[in-house]
Amino acid sequence: GQLVESGGGLVRPGGSLRLSCLASGLTFSHYYMYWIRQAPGKELEWVSMISALGSEIEYADFVHGRFTISRDNAKSTLYLEMNDLQPDDTAVYYCSRDRKGTTKGQGTQVTVST
Repeated sequence: GQLVESGGGLVRPGGSLRLSCLASGLTFSHYYMYWIRQAPGKELEWVSMISALGSEIEYADFVHGRFTISRDNAKSTLYLEMNDLQPDDTAVYYCSRDRKGTTKGQGTQVTVST
């Protein structure tokens, strides 16, 4: 299967972005899905998880209620709504079928800067 992320960009501190991840070539509704990120010079970092039907959701501690993960299985699409973005959120954001990112897509760049 293929995962294609989109929606990244340059925002000022306090701004918002909505990331999308379109899945193809797989039965999307069968999989737990994950958002992970990689900041410059750092390792991959898990951000959030949503179960196959969306009933179970988890966030990394650093999210502090700012991000919301969701999915639309009819559209084979995963979302991450990000609010109150800060410079430390600058990273390439990936969606993945596993927490460690071995099945991640190509990623979308999020840059938070003045």
